[in-house]
Amino acid sequence: MDSQKDALQRIIATLANKNEELQNFIETLNHTLGRVQVNSTQVVSDLEEEFDTLYSILDEMKESMTNTIKQEKIRKSHELQNQLTQSTSALESAEELLEFANNALHIADEGEFTKAAKQIKDRVTMAPAFRLTMKPKATDNMTHLMVDFSQERQLLQGLKFLPVPRAPEIVLGDCLVIDNEVTVTWRMPVEDSKIDHYILEYRKTNHEGLPRVKDEQCWEVLDNIKSTEHTLQGLKFDTKFMNFRVRACNKAAAGEYSDPVTLETRAFNFGFDSTSSHLNLKVEDRSVEWDPQGGKGVDSKVKGKENKGSGTPSPKRTSVTRSPAPRGARDRFTGESYTVLGDTSIESGQHYWEVKPQKDCKSYSVGLAYRNLGKFDQLGKTNTTWCIHVNNWLQNSFAAKHNNKAKNLDVPVPDCIGVYCDFDRGQLSFYNAENKQLLHTFKVKFTQPVVPAFMVWCGGLTLSTGLQIPSAVKSFQKTENGLGGSNSSISQQDPSVACDICLYDKLPSVETSLMP
Repeated sequence: MDSQKDALQRIIATLANKNEELQNFIETLNHTLGRVQVNSTQVVSDLEEEFDTLYSILDEMKESMTNTIKQEKIRKSHELQNQLTQSTSALESAEELLEFANNALHIADEGEFTKAAKQIKDRVTMAPAFRLTMKPKATDNMTHLMVDFSQERQLLQGLKFLPVPRAPEIVLGDCLVIDNEVTVTWRMPVEDSKIDHYILEYRKTNHEGLPRVKDEQCWEVLDNIKSTEHTLQGLKFDTKFMNFRVRACNKAAAGEYSDPVTLETRAFNFGFDSTSSHLNLKVEDRSVEWDPQGGKGVDSKVKGKENKGSGTPSPKRTSVTRSPAPRGARDRFTGESYTVLGDTSIESGQHYWEVKPQKDCKSYSVGLAYRNLGKFDQLGKTNTTWCIHVNNWLQNSFAAKHNNKAKNLDVPVPDCIGVYCDFDRGQLSFYNAENKQLLHTFKVKFTQPVVPAFMVWCGGLTLSTGLQIPSAVKSFQKTENGLGGSNSSISQQDPSVACDICLYDKLPSVETSLMP
């Protein structure tokens, strides 16, 4: 009976998906039907305006061409209306079958349940919802019925509708998504020397498959493209997919849209979690800044021995007690743990993001941590945090830190740091985001999900997410993973977490010292 229930659950899921497809198709038909009305009216209006100018000569031709438009309107409306009626009927039947299937799940008698499940399976096989074509038989485009009178004033009897370009075909195999750029390539089904330019439209979406009429995003338009290929640069991939369509234009009119395509644009998106931050940090979704007035005034002594001898300098304190700003009574981190976590955990896969410090930032850290980080804990001082730390206060330093041990990095501090995490391989690498030079690599056996972690004092950080793993980083990781082994290590107190710290550099190797 359990196997039958599983089979029935799969049938229900299939029916639910089909119902959603039908709903979207009906919306498409209704939208197309409405656009047929609007576009045909607009074409008639444009046509009448031209005829009014030459009415005395074109009276008979006007009536003939108007009738042609109306017949096309009737033809398209009839085809779309028939499809709409069939789809509505199929949806009603599918909804009834879905309700019947859901009710069947509650049948206690095994014999009755088996009988109902067989009946449902037979009905699904014959359901009209699975026999309908999901493409409209007519489009809302009426531009093929437009005319241009400028060159035909002496040849009115030979006046014809303007030819419009055919719909281009997007070559999916030649489309490329890499380094937060999308290259779209298309071709014409038949060579057309009259084409002047192309119009490319795109929009972001979280729905896989064909574009929906009702979507969260509007189509963005790129006009006057002269070639059959275009690259969109500097994109932020904050949705799972992007839809694309293209149309060709001659000097007079635009043709039909190509069949739309959907390209995958997944990337790691997260922001700073303001509920986790220290009160002295001013947190926005993509930026964090040190705010010395953000918390209550406290004594010069800070509770918690964890802060003794901290690599993070202490700000000047005041004995004046002031009420904190209304910021949600945060107390996730306190003392000198000027920390904020990311709002999204990493449990698997490969991810990349970039962090840019303010030029005058005195001290900051960038890395990963387990969520059980203590409220007084500082990044790099526990066996559950891994980071690189930059100190520009009193004595400059640039180091990789873990488990209260540090390793100096004898490379220039970059203006922007790229962070690469391969959770499954247990790898955390830091790069110069500008030239993709590897700064440092931790080899880690993660035992639980991790979150991006940040520390900042006397300055601020700006976060960039929605980034694909750069191709240069991918190439380097393939090479590095093939080499295996590590150059040096920092030991851990926790034997359940094996961690090696490796320093790989494209420059000549430099001896580094191990600092406590």
